[in-house]
Amino acid sequence: MAKLYVFNPEHDLALASNLSNFTAPHAGRQLRADLCYLPALWAGTDDYVLVEHVELARRLYGRLRARVGGGPGHFVDKNQLSSININKVEPWGWDLALRSTLIRYGVRPEVCASEEEIATIRACSHRRHATEVLRRLNWEQPIEATAVEAVEQRFLRDSRLVVKAPWSSSGRGVRFIDGSLSEYHRGWIRNVILQQGSVMVEPYYPKVKDFGMEFESMPDGRIIYQGLSLFATRNGAYTGNIIASEETKMEMISRYISDSLIDTIREKVKNALEGVIGCQYTGPLGVDMMIVAKTDGNGFLIHPCVEINLRRTMGHVAIEMAKASPTGLPRVMQITLTDKYRIHILRKR
Repeated sequence: MAKLYVFNPEHDLALASNLSNFTAPHAGRQLRADLCYLPALWAGTDDYVLVEHVELARRLYGRLRARVGGGPGHFVDKNQLSSININKVEPWGWDLALRSTLIRYGVRPEVCASEEEIATIRACSHRRHATEVLRRLNWEQPIEATAVEAVEQRFLRDSRLVVKAPWSSSGRGVRFIDGSLSEYHRGWIRNVILQQGSVMVEPYYPKVKDFGMEFESMPDGRIIYQGLSLFATRNGAYTGNIIASEETKMEMISRYISDSLIDTIREKVKNALEGVIGCQYTGPLGVDMMIVAKTDGNGFLIHPCVEINLRRTMGHVAIEMAKASPTGLPRVMQITLTDKYRIHILRKR
């Protein structure tokens, strides 16, 4: 028996909606259709990867495999699901919409995450769990506001704030507020509170560089470190990752912070995650972090938990590409959109 792998990048939005019949925005559906072959990078030789069009997936994955290595992919479309024998489904992330779709096309319910398990994943994905991790790390925690007035009160202390929806994706649920709370921002905050119950409010930090750490949460509650993720964003949206060995990535980031600080943060975050989500979630996860400038201009700090993603991330993808790479040379993975989403593997300059 084999596993079925699924790339569902609209997962965060589906999780926020908490609906079995969720329809993702066009961009999310297109990203899924264009890059659905990606799980072939980490699937086993006897496993299946769900794609939109089998022949197209073979062609596109073949091009990627020629650049970064990897094993052969075994692709199936939704109409084949009822005829294959699988013992487990491993998606990008579990949500009610994916479970409903898979079962509708013939996947046995018992090999999918249950509705109760998905409810736990959704609860653990609320940003208040990142706040609890920060508390355990002795870092200033965001506040959870259930009314606009609570956000206004925070302005009495900080004139630059970041307000976040409890569940969101790729910067869509984040607003930067500088100096005053406009009517636009008030309306957005009220709408998020109406839909999700609250907003998270935190100080603005002078970011110098994005990065992250990738982990795997085990059934016994242990958190296993997978590697660093050096990534780039534009207007809050992901644009690409560095593909390189762990040693090379450490060298790249050591111009800002020491190796010993990275090691210390890794262990403290791992221990905090075990206390907050251990035994509640099993599977890949990523913690977004950032390097911030000290207020006195003398050096840098690490913000140790900007966000927790209880799913696979593009950082995991970059790590798999680095493992499979025949050359080991550092490169850049970029995702671009013209008429379709495409992955480009470029030489690191």
